[in-house]
Amino acid sequence: MAENQDDQPIEDRIAEIEAAEAAAMAEAEAEEAAEADDEPHEPSPEDAIRALQAELEDTRDRLLRTAAEVQNARRRSERDIKDARQYAVSGFAGDVLSVADNLSRALQVAQAEALEGPAKTLVDGVALTEKTLLSTLERHGVKRVEPEPGEAFDPNRHQATAQIPSEHAVGSIAVSFAPGYVIGDRILRAAMVAVSAGQPEAQTGGDSNGSVDSDAEPGSGINVKA
Repeated sequence: MAENQDDQPIEDRIAEIEAAEAAAMAEAEAEEAAEADDEPHEPSPEDAIRALQAELEDTRDRLLRTAAEVQNARRRSERDIKDARQYAVSGFAGDVLSVADNLSRALQVAQAEALEGPAKTLVDGVALTEKTLLSTLERHGVKRVEPEPGEAFDPNRHQATAQIPSEHAVGSIAVSFAPGYVIGDRILRAAMVAVSAGQPEAQTGGDSNGSVDSDAEPGSGINVKA
């Protein structure tokens, strides 16, 4: 065997040695690559900066959303507190309105008479009581609303009880029967009114010159349309 190796040309032996060295180097590089794959990969500085910027934007967005939710909750709380303070007396004020109505009716009847002496003093006392009651209600946000004839009818503030002929425009208020009351921006009680149906048409049985047609049927000149 040794003789055979000695007889092998030097070029072949060098080629075998170089091939063995190349195989050893390839095996070493493969082992190093496998170890590198097993080790955690460290990001580059650019990748780290981009990741931090994305995290910062996400945190900023969540903080802005949280701040907006807190502000909306505070506004709702302030509005609820304001409404509770402003409309807390709605139920009580609604019950007191009947007292104000009775005082107003009593004054209308009494002031229609020419009273003197103790009777007049009593009426003046009732008027003062009504004024004090209305001032107290107004101090707590309850205001009296008295629509005037000819004023536009508002279904949110007025309650129509009838439609009658009047000198005012059709659809406007003809007569006010009872005042309304508001508390803040809300209607506590709508005013009772009659709506105008316009001026009544003249009903005649003749022509435009006032003459009567002798051939007309009895009652034919009367307007019976509702």
